[in-house]
Amino acid sequence: MKEKPNSADREEIRNLLVQYNNLKEGNDTKFLEEEAFEKIIDYFDDNDRLLEAIEAADCGIRLFPYSSLLFIKKADLLIASKKFAESLDILEKAEVLDHLDINLYVLKTEGYLGLQCFDKAKSVFREGIAVFKGDEKRDLLFEIADVFDDYEQLPEVYECLKLILLDEPGNQEALYKICFWTDYTGRYEESIRLHKELIDRQPYNHLAWFNLGCAFQGLRLYESAIDAYQYAIAIDEKFDYAYRNLGDAYIRIRNYKDAVDALEKVLELSIPEDVIYEALGHCHEKLKNPAQARVQYRKAAHLNHEDSHLYYHIAITYMMEENWKNAIQQLEVALNLSPKKSDYHFAMAQCLDLSGQVKEAINHYLTYISSRPKSIKGWKALIICLYDEGIFQEALQQTEIAYHQTQGKPLFIYLRAAILIEMGRVKDGLVLLQTAMHIAPKLLKEFISLNPSLIQRPSVARLIRLSKSK
Repeated sequence: MKEKPNSADREEIRNLLVQYNNLKEGNDTKFLEEEAFEKIIDYFDDNDRLLEAIEAADCGIRLFPYSSLLFIKKADLLIASKKFAESLDILEKAEVLDHLDINLYVLKTEGYLGLQCFDKAKSVFREGIAVFKGDEKRDLLFEIADVFDDYEQLPEVYECLKLILLDEPGNQEALYKICFWTDYTGRYEESIRLHKELIDRQPYNHLAWFNLGCAFQGLRLYESAIDAYQYAIAIDEKFDYAYRNLGDAYIRIRNYKDAVDALEKVLELSIPEDVIYEALGHCHEKLKNPAQARVQYRKAAHLNHEDSHLYYHIAITYMMEENWKNAIQQLEVALNLSPKKSDYHFAMAQCLDLSGQVKEAINHYLTYISSRPKSIKGWKALIICLYDEGIFQEALQQTEIAYHQTQGKPLFIYLRAAILIEMGRVKDGLVLLQTAMHIAPKLLKEFISLNPSLIQRPSVARLIRLSKSK
């Protein structure tokens, strides 16, 4: 953010502009120094008056023809105006006057990138890093990294940051940036090699350990990532981002207990965030602690009222406790926020079904199926709901539709067979049961679970025995 000029600065620029205008008009005026032209050019540039800024630069160059700084300022303005070829011509003149100005190499790189001369841009970049050393070299690399970023030359951005770190392993700005670029470009293997080298040179570099963990995590090597994060935390016990990533890595390997410890540490060290509370809720949900999970989801929802997913998960915790009434209330909130979320409709259908509100349950099952017509889970739940309520004709019709929608899943042959037998069409049901057992014998349990009393019928029991004896 640019600093607001104080009253003294404003007064100075007003005086300089008066003198500059007098100069342009040919009136008597005080002699303007080179530095004055720099300030005038910057004033016009800061106020998006590019043409006037270029005019001021030309005026300054006429008075100070050996000022490389004014040539460079003009070149910068020409690049901002997308006049890349003109800018490069100006930079050639500036280079004759002073080839040791960092901005010269930055602007030449940008000029060639603007002309899509990528090889020339990279050549200028290599030339520049050979000229400078120490802080100047690092400054150049940061500046050129930003230019490469603007023109989406992502491998070169990574290369700039890598060179900075090889020169100064503890450079925090570069360590933070290269972590992002590693993830953005997917260069995880290269990042692992780089950060291992940095750690060999600086074993107590907590950011290098953290970046190493991120690279391992990017490759889904979660155990190695956890080791790296633990080293980072051992060096800096208040490193909240390391605890955050550590918690995520533990979740990935389903170690929810240790994930909870890491995430709670994040809350101790940083401002509470809904994503951390949500992650804690997820861990407690997986640990079968619905009440604790609910507390965390509610904290997340307090920070993010519009996230329907949080209310859905609160409902899930009530469903784990078979508290259908409260689950339904939370699902209503979730559906008000996101009425098209199919999972919410399925959960609502289950709760309504189990609380005896069958008609409403059927409507939600149908809504779920309309958005996921190939869902075996959805069709099965709908058919069982209809069967349990004795709505056999509708259940029978739905098995036929389900069979075709799921490309002939044998589950629905079993369910159709059970319904036909229950409706008194025993012969038709037995034919289908025999077909289903031939196609998918392991799914017989689905037939039995629908209504265990069916296998007590002599004809059904006999058919099952004959099938198993073959």
